Amino acid sequence: MKIYTLTTTQHLPVPQQKAWDFLSNPSQLENITSSDLSFKPVHPLPQKLKEGMTFRYQIRPFLGLRMNWQTEITRIEEGSMFIDIQRSGPFRYWQHEHRLIQKTDGTEMRDTVDYAMPFSIFGNIAHRIFIRKMLEDIFEYRKRAIATYFENN
Repeated sequence: MKIYTLTTTQHLPVPQQKAWDFLSNPSQLENITSSDLSFKPVHPLPQKLKEGMTFRYQIRPFLGLRMNWQTEITRIEEGSMFIDIQRSGPFRYWQHEHRLIQKTDGTEMRDTVDYAMPFSIFGNIAHRIFIRKMLEDIFEYRKRAIATYFENN
């Protein structure tokens, strides 16, 4: 199984606690996800994360195909980091670490996603052709949405 890694960083001009309050609120996920994904939680999302929580979503990442995705919060370091992993969904493997690092002029937000494609060689070809770019676009949209949020709040 080939593991790919996608890492993004973003400077947020706010204290780490304010960034944490936003990032650790699952109900914000819809606000920072592009409508292109047709992201829909199956159940209402809570206002606060807890270890062991699972979330189910429906997405339409390409060609209008509906996919179910279930993630679990497996680790939280209050105020600075949490990890979610895919329990079922479009990837063979998915682990997403959300980390906040206090800086003198705000907070650095770092996302690291380790993931593997399904369907062996065919999934790896799809990754090269369009999946990697799609994931980069999803995180770029997210960065813009988060920047806009903190500019207005």
